[in-house]
Amino acid sequence: MNAPVSRFPVPELKDLPEDIRARILAVQEKSGFVPNVFLALARRPEEFRAFFAYHDALMEKNTGLTKAEREMIVVATSGANRCQYCVVAHGAILRIRAKNPLVADQVAINYRKADITPRQRAMLDFAMKVALESHAVEEADYEALRAQGFSDDDMWDIAAIAAMFAMSNRLANAFSIRPNDEFYLLGRVPKG
Repeated sequence: MNAPVSRFPVPELKDLPEDIRARILAVQEKSGFVPNVFLALARRPEEFRAFFAYHDALMEKNTGLTKAEREMIVVATSGANRCQYCVVAHGAILRIRAKNPLVADQVAINYRKADITPRQRAMLDFAMKVALESHAVEEADYEALRAQGFSDDDMWDIAAIAAMFAMSNRLANAFSIRPNDEFYLLGRVPKG
């Protein structure tokens, strides 16, 4: 099936600014395909750069939360926001980073029933509150995280990831960004 990447036309790689083209080609080389979100957002180069700069600042850290925990936040909140693209794409990344073919589906549908630790459950409780009821976040929510050993920087990251992907979910839904077929199988079966 050759469905469109987005409801808006996507630019040709050859027509993109060099820095954006180089980033997209690097992702393609690493993963074997170009995630559709890169093509969809490349339509607006300045916004592409800003989006991925913030994405990388939050998601590519090697301190505090693990990379798998960061992806858990994206998958749980994207499921609540009914964002097909982010659940499918970040679910694949979560399966790979957690080295667990089951966790992404569990977290996307109902993290409360997922095979995760009490610490991760507290993290996702907070992330979901930020994503769906940020007006109701209060000191007791932070105390629950502190009780699980999260630092102030960790708490900031949980909130920022949930908030950033709430925006991302809304853009992906509004623009009808289609998940790449390749994402569906990633991390589900061991590489042979």
